[in-house]
Amino acid sequence: MKPVPFLGQTLGLSNPNDIELIIIKEIRLPRVLAGALIGSGLALAGTVFQGVFRNPMADPYVLGVSSGAALGAALAIVMRLGYSALGVYSVSILSFLIATLTVFAVYGLAKVGSRAPVITLLLSGVAVSIFLSSLVSLLQVFSGWELHRLVYWMMGAFSYIEWADVLVVFPLISIGTLVTYLFSRDLNIMTLGDEEAQHLGVNVERSRKILLAVGSLMTAAAVSVSGLIGFVGLVIPHLTRMLVGPDHRVLIPSSFLTGGIFLVFCDTLARSISGSTELPVGIITALSGGPFFIYLLRKSRGRYAI
Repeated sequence: MKPVPFLGQTLGLSNPNDIELIIIKEIRLPRVLAGALIGSGLALAGTVFQGVFRNPMADPYVLGVSSGAALGAALAIVMRLGYSALGVYSVSILSFLIATLTVFAVYGLAKVGSRAPVITLLLSGVAVSIFLSSLVSLLQVFSGWELHRLVYWMMGAFSYIEWADVLVVFPLISIGTLVTYLFSRDLNIMTLGDEEAQHLGVNVERSRKILLAVGSLMTAAAVSVSGLIGFVGLVIPHLTRMLVGPDHRVLIPSSFLTGGIFLVFCDTLARSISGSTELPVGIITALSGGPFFIYLLRKSRGRYAI
């Protein structure tokens, strides 16, 4: 491998050797890019769900995406499936597929005629999440020596990120971001209520289907690569809304940028906080997001009814 002088000078390395360049290009760079993409995707998905459900307590996992992804990963780990496709391993593939199928199942259960009421969607998501979580717990009982690997995945981490993971997540989150921004006007109007939105010319059911599908796919893509990382999709949209206001034309790009920066910072902290052991980044986000969620509950005092 030939040295890359420009890369070395840019990063402050006077004489970069092959090992340093490999560490930067094959370990650090894909990890940072994956952290930025996943943080942006989760924050954007949280913005979408909070707008669709008209409730700042909603997060990207509200439709059972996390439970579906956890079940897929648990199946791959416990069954010791070692295949890969285009460099993406079976854990990521199965978690993405089952997370996506879970969203379709929840929507199918919630449909009443040709519509899916918001309350029914949420209740279906809770019921399916509980059922899938029980299956994951059952697999944990029979996981044997794979229990540690399964538990570590469910905490969320970027330790084993490769370029293939980045290349898989990038197009899904990029397309999701573009589609979401195109529907920013509809999201603004939908916050007024379904009847008012229809009177203003918005096809509420069609917009809701597209936005929920896009948000769920971004969440499934992110979770399939990193594991379960909580509170990013809850905290970041709410904080960004406090800073830039509720207009989704500004809120969507702001949440995208803030989510990426926040998760990269949390991952850096997870790597640096302990000298001998790397903490899962999901622990850092939970430690920061948990107190904020409690504060949000106390502040809302039941004002955000669905």
